[in-house]
Amino acid sequence: MSENSLTFEERELERRRARVERLNGLADIRVETTHRHAYYAANLQRLIASLLIPGSRVLEVGCGLADILAAVAPTNSVGIDISPRMIEHALERHPQLDLRVADVAHDELPEGPFDTIILSDAIGLLDDIQIVLERLRQLLAPQGRLIVTYYNFLWEPLLKLAEQISLKTKWPDQNWLSMSDLEGLLNLSGYEVFRRGTDVLLPTSIPVISKVANQLSAKLPVVREFALVDYFVARALPEAKPSTLPTVSVICPCRNEKGNIRDAVARTPLMGPKTELIFVDGNSTDGTVEEIEEVIRSYTGPLELRLLPQGDGKGKGDAVRKGFNAAQNDILMILDSDLTVPPEDLPKFYRALVTNKGEFINGVRLVYPMEGEAMRFLNLLGNKFFSVALSWVLEQPIKDSLCGTKVLRKRDYEAIAANRNFFGEFDPFGDFDLLFGAARLNLRIVDLPVRYRARTYGETKISRFSHGWLLLKMTAFGFKKLRMGL
Repeated sequence: MSENSLTFEERELERRRARVERLNGLADIRVETTHRHAYYAANLQRLIASLLIPGSRVLEVGCGLADILAAVAPTNSVGIDISPRMIEHALERHPQLDLRVADVAHDELPEGPFDTIILSDAIGLLDDIQIVLERLRQLLAPQGRLIVTYYNFLWEPLLKLAEQISLKTKWPDQNWLSMSDLEGLLNLSGYEVFRRGTDVLLPTSIPVISKVANQLSAKLPVVREFALVDYFVARALPEAKPSTLPTVSVICPCRNEKGNIRDAVARTPLMGPKTELIFVDGNSTDGTVEEIEEVIRSYTGPLELRLLPQGDGKGKGDAVRKGFNAAQNDILMILDSDLTVPPEDLPKFYRALVTNKGEFINGVRLVYPMEGEAMRFLNLLGNKFFSVALSWVLEQPIKDSLCGTKVLRKRDYEAIAANRNFFGEFDPFGDFDLLFGAARLNLRIVDLPVRYRARTYGETKISRFSHGWLLLKMTAFGFKKLRMGL
């Protein structure tokens, strides 16, 4: 069976199976090379022990060989790991520990409550960080704490080099997370970070020098930015829910996407008391309109389906504006019809807006490793460049300005539209129009990471060079209007 013929659920299951097999294969290597990393491991154990209250009941997620758990919480604690082979080795090393095989995102978890949950160098390998953090939140005791350690991404080139010359175990591609990304994910998942720090400036043992570097210099201003380990301590906050849940309008601009229409309908979830899915067709020639009409006729599910012709308008930005103007519900969402951002992720955006984590929720594709050809290399470089440029222009952190999935309340969009003459009709894509408009109104923009999938039907509509030049001009235009007031 070809990759394209598999359903989304089958592709996801196959990807998870391949990931477990890869980690199983690394388990034996991990045991054989433990002695190489003993100094780094001892420093990590020292750090985590300093953050723990003695006698705490601890859950370690992604415990690996369980050496940290055995060192810092040897009794009344639990360790879980997705790799059966890793747990097998861990039990051989620490038979007194309660160690279990579990996929923290999907399987049944150990019974709480736990005083402390540890994710040490594990968050980079998680398939969906937000789902995991939300699930773990339910296991914390009322005064419980979450401890997260992860490596500083400034070290990425050195760590990759160490893998190439066999000084470090070669792990699968990890999530691209800065400290601000991690803090943002913790906030989205219902935590408050109240302590953050750095440690381990020198991960190899040099008498006297290493101790001073790791336990003193790694804490100092400026120098700390170059430390290998970042860490957070967070607590779970009570979740604020509105008394009445808002309704949702999902806008799906499409042009020549016939093969994605049925999946878009089948996979878009009901959110709130009512969800409408509006297809805005940009004069398709592959039978997309006929497919939409047929689906609407035969559909019996919970969504309200509508088809809106784009008419003489051109570009995704025009299609989005027409869809937003036609929308009848409280919250507006954009779903790209190529489904590279899965419809299954839309409830995350809904929860973030409804629980007041932000006022404009912006999808981010640049945190998780991408499937195959989900994004070409030059497109990836362009997206990273524009994320830096837009963060500077908007004076809010924007990691991915060009992700198509953006969510806001209809009332806020109407305010953006009413103030559009400040910028004018300058953006054929719609992304900058919405981001600049939100910044102009001082809306809080929050990044929400999504896993970017490969397209299974149709072709990309993006021209890297002509569109890249246009985006560059729009960035300069935004700087002139927002930062210079011209």
